[in-house]
Amino acid sequence: MADFSTAPAPPPSLPPPVEPPLSRPQQQPTLKRTASAASFNEVLDESLSRKRMKEEHAVPGPAPAPVPADADNGNAPALPEQLAQELQCGCCSELVYRPVIVAPCQHFFCGSCCVLWIRVSRINNNGGTNCPACRGPSTSVTPFRPLQSIIDVLLRAAPHMARTARERQQADELYGGTSMRIPAPREASPEPDINPSDYVRPCPNCILGNPYGWRCPVPLVDPNIDPEHAWLVEDGTPPGHALCGNCENLLALPSPLTTKCDFCQVSFCGIGVQDRCRAAPVLSQHPHGFSDVGDLIQSSSVYECFNSNTVEVEIMLDYLTTQRITPRHIYIEIVNHIQAQPRAFLPLIQQELFVDIHALPAGTDPDPEAPRNRICRQCAAEVFLYGLRDWFLRERQKGFLEESVLSRKNCVNGAECGQQSDFEHAREFNHMVPYAASPQPDADGENAAAREEAGIPGLVPNSPLPTPDRTDEATTSMPIVSSEAPAVDVPVVQEPSDEPMQP
Repeated sequence: MADFSTAPAPPPSLPPPVEPPLSRPQQQPTLKRTASAASFNEVLDESLSRKRMKEEHAVPGPAPAPVPADADNGNAPALPEQLAQELQCGCCSELVYRPVIVAPCQHFFCGSCCVLWIRVSRINNNGGTNCPACRGPSTSVTPFRPLQSIIDVLLRAAPHMARTARERQQADELYGGTSMRIPAPREASPEPDINPSDYVRPCPNCILGNPYGWRCPVPLVDPNIDPEHAWLVEDGTPPGHALCGNCENLLALPSPLTTKCDFCQVSFCGIGVQDRCRAAPVLSQHPHGFSDVGDLIQSSSVYECFNSNTVEVEIMLDYLTTQRITPRHIYIEIVNHIQAQPRAFLPLIQQELFVDIHALPAGTDPDPEAPRNRICRQCAAEVFLYGLRDWFLRERQKGFLEESVLSRKNCVNGAECGQQSDFEHAREFNHMVPYAASPQPDADGENAAAREEAGIPGLVPNSPLPTPDRTDEATTSMPIVSSEAPAVDVPVVQEPSDEPMQP
């Protein structure tokens, strides 16, 4: 066996032969010298020639537009205008003021515009609302603080774009800067129980095992089960039953859930829609269609109470907003004032204010002088409108109105002026005065016609008594003012004197 450990190492590889370099003439080393003017001229000529050659070989094309020196100054005024257009409110088309953002669509509006939109939509859309821009369903409205910071910077650069002081004041009165929850639509009233057949369907209390805890003593027969013994429509309303004044469905009169309005004499089932199919106690009821001040703005009946005097209505609305008075508070004060009168609600009953309020015919009032304990929402709205103007007359006497409002001259025609719809005339003169005497029932129970024959004027019910005129000191009669009777001029009788009469 060969021993490879002692094998000789291979010979080292030799490098390839190197060819000798070409012979060059040897240069003598030169010393460094300082730059001279001639050398600088040579370098300058060389750079110019290179630039000239570069321009000759360049591809021809359009020359770039010259940039003016004041380009930045020209764009500066246009930037605030363009930014203001992007930040316009979708409702009022003005620069947004105290912006809010609507969820979930993320559109922004003025806080006050969004409040008014919600109020109007609650009336038109049965209580619910949506985004004013995309009409999508909305759930909440929150302040848009990042956008408010941008608007603050914009107004510092362009103060002329700010809203007027009056607009800001009105917007601040409507929107307080807090988040708002958009309420869901109220439950719609059920469709009337329109029976296409010739039979009357049973009421909810006629059904066996109904969830209301009471069943009619003589329940109606279901026409689908026993048409031979069912009640015919042509026979009228079944005994012990009536139609609800709100949902117009059949109800059982003896049911514990059924309530009756003491003003319109219409019954309500208490089943169809909660708090709407019900006649509540007079002071606990809510007037229909008047939940906040925004509802008063949208109601034409309010302007009719003031004889279409828009100036006086606007003064009242500003007063309600400043004092934070709700229609519910006004209604309670009106009811308390009427109940404090000797005849209470009797003048309203005699004026037939509660007739033909509902689509159903009103019932017969068994005793017009009976006390009134329960009232429906529609009748409560009539009471509210009946006493609204007189309530504001009493409220003006508290002295909370501005001096410019109270210092206006009274119109010579008073509350009966026919020019109240003229804005200039209504703004110049005050028409918030009691109505003139009219032949109507008085507080003491006497008939107005009899008093008119006796020469004693009457007063409109629940209107404040006129203030006696004391400017004429030479008058020979003095007015007697009472809280229960109108003013009557009584001649002054001079007491006999102890001195003898001179011939």
